[in-house]
Amino acid sequence: MKTQATLAAGVLSAIGATACCFGPLLLVTLGFGGAWAARLRGLEAIQPVFVLLTAGFMAFAFHRLYIRPRKCAPGEVCELPQVLRRQRIAFWVVAVAILFMATFPLFAEYFY
Repeated sequence: MKTQATLAAGVLSAIGATACCFGPLLLVTLGFGGAWAARLRGLEAIQPVFVLLTAGFMAFAFHRLYIRPRKCAPGEVCELPQVLRRQRIAFWVVAVAILFMATFPLFAEYFY
């Protein structure tokens, strides 16, 4: 699996993990009905599954970016150090966003 796909999977599973708490607030803020957004609370039961998936995808992306040596044929784009640097920056930006979404249930009560 490519690093970009792993990061995308991590973001999607983080969105699933926070759909019960962050999703309704976001939808109400965007102007959607509160009753409809409140139905997302039903996803709270499967939140731990999404959190584990997120952690797994992010750990795999970290492994691919920092631990596993790159195997690039001469002349390929992945051989360039700028590409690796951009991927690492994207990883940390996504990691901070996921950390915010994952910890949102801890301070969500202050927004409602």
